Amino acid sequence: MTDRNIRVEAIDRDAVEDQEVEIVERKGIGHPDSISDGVAEHVSEALAQAYLDRVGTVLHFNTDETQLVAGEAAPAYGGGEVQSPIYLLIVGRATKEYQGTKIPTERIALEAAREYLEENIPKLDVGSDIVVDVKLGEGSGDLQEVFGEDGVSVPMANDTSFGVGHAPMTETERIVYEAEQRLNGEYAETNPELGPDVKIMGKREGDQVDVTVAAAIVDEYVADLEEYDEAVQGVRSFVESVADEITDRSVDVYVNTADDYEQESVYLTVTGTSAEQGDDGSVGRGNRVSGLITPNRSMSMEASSGKNPVNHIGKIYNLLSTEIAQDVVDDVEGIRDLRVRLLSQIGRPIDQPHVADVHVITEEGVAVADIEAEVTEIVDERLADVTSITERVIAGELDTF
Repeated sequence: MTDRNIRVEAIDRDAVEDQEVEIVERKGIGHPDSISDGVAEHVSEALAQAYLDRVGTVLHFNTDETQLVAGEAAPAYGGGEVQSPIYLLIVGRATKEYQGTKIPTERIALEAAREYLEENIPKLDVGSDIVVDVKLGEGSGDLQEVFGEDGVSVPMANDTSFGVGHAPMTETERIVYEAEQRLNGEYAETNPELGPDVKIMGKREGDQVDVTVAAAIVDEYVADLEEYDEAVQGVRSFVESVADEITDRSVDVYVNTADDYEQESVYLTVTGTSAEQGDDGSVGRGNRVSGLITPNRSMSMEASSGKNPVNHIGKIYNLLSTEIAQDVVDDVEGIRDLRVRLLSQIGRPIDQPHVADVHVITEEGVAVADIEAEVTEIVDERLADVTSITERVIAGELDTF
């Protein structure tokens, strides 16, 4: 084991599962912030792969300033129309030429954005319902070494920054996360009236869990208010079934609570996303790398999506700390709650953090000193393999939101 600065200590607080009040949020894949995150990250993957294919190494780039400006729509039972398109601006930096080889970064970005939108927001017609623009300034051209080659050194941190991870998920976190994933997965496959813009907020007070769902309903698939209500009730029932699989606590589910049936003012959309009507989006304003927004836990404010995966700490350390936390909980017995914080120092190798700080809440009868060596070994091994994060990000194997 190398001489890395790894610290393991107790957390001076209750485990999140034991706290009296817990708040958890997840913005689904069709939320405007998630659209921005998803496009930025898919463009990032495409640029990295293009650099590898064309010049053999990942060059300097970032697309983590992508912005979405909402459009205007007129939904109607049986099918309405988008009247003013959504505008998506891919913003960042990219190296456009290296050692005489020119790289068409804007075209690569546009193709990647179209691919992502068509796959994940299928009711959005790219070019008419949403207009995609690209403004990539010239990158510095600094060479970022390829991971995995014999003799290649570990990259230096691009910034003095930190990443945070935690495990295990609480029951409330699991309900919120799994409900959105399954609504946009198995449920949507047989219920096309549900759009991908599903936002879920979970609140637990003691043993009472309230789950509030904002579910965009696609107008094409509902003929009237009665069918709209059936769609809402279907979402409610499904989320209740997901919660029943996870917890024995009392769970109440609320769907589209702003609806006014008397005025027929309901959450009806043409495209399945609130981006069609006044809801803007930005990279980094949504889910953390954990897939959740968790006020009861420490979080990094970095926008991980779209960042260069070679040495950008805002991406690498958030992904790595999250995986380390889960690995420790999976492999070490007696841990009830755990937080991992990785701090970089600019110019320092990314496998040598300024500090790797692990805070633990153990189960009754287990002392932190009893597991310190085991935890330290896992952290050390994962830091030694930090470069694998880059490879998996480029391959699209890791989620950043």
